[in-house]
Amino acid sequence: MANVEKISVSMTPQQADLLRDAVKSGAYASSSEVIREAMRDWSAKWETRKGDIQRLRTLWSEGKASGTAIPADFDDALEEARQEAKSTASHAR
Repeated sequence: MANVEKISVSMTPQQADLLRDAVKSGAYASSSEVIREAMRDWSAKWETRKGDIQRLRTLWSEGKASGTAIPADFDDALEEARQEAKSTASHAR
């Protein structure tokens, strides 16, 4: 690991205990290894969240651009979806 940056991180006593326990158990070679894995996990979660936010923004924009909203009855929409699913299932056989 030639290219690393050393930083200082503050954490609660409970978090520090968990970190030390992970190393002491042999699951990790060092506290840095624990933090690097945590950062990889967080990074993946963060990228997913950013994608979700972008998808919501896109859907919001598409909804606004689709025109004026009209009232809809949820029960009617649900029944229509059920009928469509039934029709699709019967055509697939």
